[in-house]
Amino acid sequence: MEKNLTSGSVFKNIVCFSLPYLLSYFLQTLYGMADLFIIGQFNGVESITAVSVGSQVMHMLTVMIVGLAMGSTVMIGQAVGAKQQKEASAVIGNTVTLFLLVSVVVTGLLLALVGPIVKVMSTPAEAVSGTTAYLTICFIGIPFITAYNIISSVFRGLGDSKSPMYFIAVACVINIGLDYLLIGVLHLGSAGAALGTTLAQTVSVMTALIVIRKKKAGLAVKKSDLRLKRSVMGKVLKIGIPVALQDGFIQIAFIVVTVIANRRGINDAAAVGIVEKVIGVVFLVPSSMLSAVSALAAQNIGAGKHDRAVRTLRYGVLITTGFGLIVTAAVELWAEPIVGLFVKEKNLEVIRLGSTYIRSYIWDCIFAGIHFCFSGYFCAYGKSGISFLHNFLAIILVRIPGAYFASKFFAETLFPMGLAAPAGSLLSVLICVVAFRYLRNHKKITIDKIKSV
Repeated sequence: MEKNLTSGSVFKNIVCFSLPYLLSYFLQTLYGMADLFIIGQFNGVESITAVSVGSQVMHMLTVMIVGLAMGSTVMIGQAVGAKQQKEASAVIGNTVTLFLLVSVVVTGLLLALVGPIVKVMSTPAEAVSGTTAYLTICFIGIPFITAYNIISSVFRGLGDSKSPMYFIAVACVINIGLDYLLIGVLHLGSAGAALGTTLAQTVSVMTALIVIRKKKAGLAVKKSDLRLKRSVMGKVLKIGIPVALQDGFIQIAFIVVTVIANRRGINDAAAVGIVEKVIGVVFLVPSSMLSAVSALAAQNIGAGKHDRAVRTLRYGVLITTGFGLIVTAAVELWAEPIVGLFVKEKNLEVIRLGSTYIRSYIWDCIFAGIHFCFSGYFCAYGKSGISFLHNFLAIILVRIPGAYFASKFFAETLFPMGLAAPAGSLLSVLICVVAFRYLRNHKKITIDKIKSV
């Protein structure tokens, strides 16, 4: 459903538009956190580490699949908006064929590389077997993970953003139930967590297929649409590949930090894994605001209302900064209880390390929220290269080297290591502000520039 966002209260528009994204992101994050939370209630620190390491690898793969599928969403949306049903059907059919082939190849390749992947992650010896089992089962389920994300991309391209939310809600509920059964009752450990995730994703896909059969979308995919066409695939991949590569690069940076923590020992690895999951929840608001700023600003730019686009950016920054300050204050006060939620029998060393790490890391919520909003604004003008540049520089110059040297020189605490994240985001903020001022002062942000992109 299209909605005009170029009139009315800018603040109301941005709040109302961001809420559906926020709920969807929350369900996806809850889905990922369930394994770690439940494994922590029934198993020791080695199982927590196994699920933490394994889920990070799977998250990276999922993010890249979603990024690649973005090309399909955009192309389907453009075809539907232009009332070109045949082209939309061709994109859907080609997407199904492409991702079916990709999922089969990737599944076979990753199953053959489970051992090397576990080794590259510098997984602590105590968690190697659990991580191997977790990844093996999850890799077998890649076709279903791919299917869910492709179905969601098609629905969103057709203008239906609610159905994907329902599908992930179904998977979330089933995953939690299966985790308690497989981990708590059957004592399958990390293998049970992976099996619960894979089975839940399978049920979600089945649910989506049932909905597709009953839902009248006005599109009929024929057998000829399933045949790969260079013209269709070229457009889809031109949009999807850059997004997938950028998102993948960001996830690699997080994995590098995990590897650095893993080399410090099992307690440090568990502490970092827990904090990363908590940060994932906190970052739901900045992530949803990025999408909201991008969409609202794009509509206003298209209407020639550049001042409203700037106001959208300003409200986004104010909202994320306010939220970041509140969350940071809360974490500083209650860091130990927050980390303790994920630790069986209250492992004091993991809680100590995790609480020091999150107390420094949490400041990233403020700075990241700001540059997320700027990234949405730049993308709305077709200047996503700026977003890629500031993220690349922050990762290469600050985040990774900062985490590495902090780990080397401060062996007893994770507090300095946690500072690497907000320091990197601060660099991103500075680059964004400079870029914004330069583009505005030199009048290089114009509607003519958008049309030429």
